[in-house]
Amino acid sequence: MNILILCTGNSCRSQMAHGFLKSFDKDLKVFSAGTEASGKLNDKAIAVMKETGIDISHHTSDPVKKYLKEEWDFVITVCGDANEVCPAFVGKVKTRLHIGFDDPSHAKGSNEFIMSEFYRVRDEIKNQFYEFYIKNLSYEN
Repeated sequence: MNILILCTGNSCRSQMAHGFLKSFDKDLKVFSAGTEASGKLNDKAIAVMKETGIDISHHTSDPVKKYLKEEWDFVITVCGDANEVCPAFVGKVKTRLHIGFDDPSHAKGSNEFIMSEFYRVRDEIKNQFYEFYIKNLSYEN
């Protein structure tokens, strides 16, 4: 099962979703990419994922072009902000899905508020990707 998770910067939401899917089933082939890949992961995303026992610090922030020639069972976009342009993917895809989330890296305010946004989005990603996993990928479905 080949799964590609897309967003704009590939530094936060797609990386968290990538980490959670791999934690649900280590045999899944999961990759993530961005239309404007930042080239690095968001430190706060790494920190909140580490608190769940998932280390995404070794992930890379890759441009979507890297994956256009591959074949995918699922391509999932995670952009949620109405003002954000979610990437279009023109490669070979069996199923395209959109599971949108706010971008916590855009949060403004105190450090406590910003971190609360990272926790909130992390937990939303975990819950919605677990639901996706159970419905589409697990042997229990």
